[in-house]
Amino acid sequence: MISPSAILEVNLKNLIFNYKYLSLINKGKFTGAIIKANAYGLGDYKIIKVLYKEGCKHFFVATLFEAIKLRNKFKYGYIYVLNGVKKNKINSYLIKNNIIPVVNSIKNLEEIQFFKKKIYIAIHIDTGINRLGIPIDDLIKFKKNNNITIKLVMSHLASANEKNNPYNNKQSLIFNKITKKYFNSNLKSIAASAGLALNKNLHYDLARPGIALYGGHNNTTLRNKIKPVIKLRAEILQIKKINKYNYIGYNQTFYSKKNMIVAIIGIGYADGILRKLSNNGYVYYKKYKFRIIGRISMDTITIDITKNNKILKVGMMVDLINYENDIEKLAKKCDTISNEILTLISNRVKRVYIN
Repeated sequence: MISPSAILEVNLKNLIFNYKYLSLINKGKFTGAIIKANAYGLGDYKIIKVLYKEGCKHFFVATLFEAIKLRNKFKYGYIYVLNGVKKNKINSYLIKNNIIPVVNSIKNLEEIQFFKKKIYIAIHIDTGINRLGIPIDDLIKFKKNNNITIKLVMSHLASANEKNNPYNNKQSLIFNKITKKYFNSNLKSIAASAGLALNKNLHYDLARPGIALYGGHNNTTLRNKIKPVIKLRAEILQIKKINKYNYIGYNQTFYSKKNMIVAIIGIGYADGILRKLSNNGYVYYKKYKFRIIGRISMDTITIDITKNNKILKVGMMVDLINYENDIEKLAKKCDTISNEILTLISNRVKRVYIN
């Protein structure tokens, strides 16, 4: 059997803890799950099975391709397609596979309304983020049709990670007004992970957490509440001595001013390790940390192990991400968000699940 040089370890016990905690603060309302982008890189089929057993019934993906891939393996629960679905895909894909399109425009709604078979849909109202969603002024054109069952009415907050941003309340007031006028009896949803961390008035009937399930808090009040879910590990491919006055890596960005011992690790930007960590990031083994030196390349990184070289051997695994040095800390180091850190981890990295 060929061993992978990099492993993404997914802690299902912590995933379940996070789902239960988010459900608890949602206080008896429905709590769904965002599993788009292969469940943020963790493996959508595995995640949907685990969460369904914990009572999750509403799952959200971005594309019809993602939905079909899941439906081919998993027949339970509601699967919503956030990016919507074209008219010519309604019969052959949606109805056949029990998939719910999220309708983002009046034009798409009209196309579905004239379809003669019964179909479940979700309606996305744009309350101010100005991405996907039906503009409020277009809703005057909305007409109910007996063939359509509206399973959900939703919107999306633009600044939910900013607790005191008044835009959150503004969007909620708009959502209240519109849903009372057009969709008073329907299931409603506006909060994703960060929205759940805000006041309970934003929870509505259904919450749609994503990154919080997988250990990210985006600097919200969830910071000390949820548990980290992943570890990213990679193999030491080679250990070698470097004499002083030598360059290491592409473009001579690191210069050895003394004799050094370095380790080359089998992971790189093709696996999702951002080049911003070049000469800037760290790799971890137990209580020790080792600086990344030189440019991160496609398949390898180099670390300085001079001070503690005796504890590392070729073939050992070291951590790029662990529970102490988690996706949020790495995101801060890379000037990005934990969502990007997770979704960048490529399929070349083997997923391993622990309970």
